Amino acid sequence: MADPMNAPWRSVLLVLHDVAPQTWPDYRPFVEAVDALGNVPMTWLVVPDFHKADCIERAPDFQRLMHSRLQRGDELALHGYYHCDDSPAPRTPADYFMRRIYTWEGEFYTLDQAQALQRLEAGMQLFRRNDWPLHGFVAPAWLMSEGTRNALRQLPLDYTSDAQHLYRLPDFSPIDAPGIVWSARSAWRRGLSKLISDQREAHLQTAPTIRLGLHPVDMRHEFSRAYWLNTLTRLLEGGRTPMSKFTWLQQQPAFRSAA
Repeated sequence: MADPMNAPWRSVLLVLHDVAPQTWPDYRPFVEAVDALGNVPMTWLVVPDFHKADCIERAPDFQRLMHSRLQRGDELALHGYYHCDDSPAPRTPADYFMRRIYTWEGEFYTLDQAQALQRLEAGMQLFRRNDWPLHGFVAPAWLMSEGTRNALRQLPLDYTSDAQHLYRLPDFSPIDAPGIVWSARSAWRRGLSKLISDQREAHLQTAPTIRLGLHPVDMRHEFSRAYWLNTLTRLLEGGRTPMSKFTWLQQQPAFRSAA
């Protein structure tokens, strides 16, 4: 029987969240360190106008950076439009928890279909104007309303995702893609994230893929930044093949059979 620890299909997906002109300085040292490891493709989750104050259209240096990353074999995916929750204030305790305690950035959590479609199409237009291939959409905080899901069913995108799955569009067929993610806003959160992540990595040792979900705040602290680089290096040395999300998705039988 083949050893699952050395199987050729084992992969690692490195995903950079909240990518925008203002967050690139946070990511730059880490990205340079990853580039030094060799050919490690990444998926960049790009926000067209981060918090309504960081429009990519007015950032030519950032646009050139994204072009250069595509030339290296990276993938760009659409990550919301503003990445902030600008809907009317929550009216129920459940909504208050999701939109003010769990996150303030669930942009697509309450949108109806028309609102979601408008923002999705605006984001897709940005990608088209820049000649950036686009296959995937990831909602901020992985939160999507039913209106958002209905809007995605109408669009020529290949996938969306949550914390533990990729979903083939337009039918939202789930494909397991377990992930590790941190909460790094405070020292105690970083310490707890390290403990949980070490346990999760051990649990996922024989998983076909492991998705590493990084955020700009992770990059602002040596402790969390070193964790991600060390973890990636360990997974690569353990025989996992680095892939972008879409490249990995194309190799999944459930995706190929529907193509």
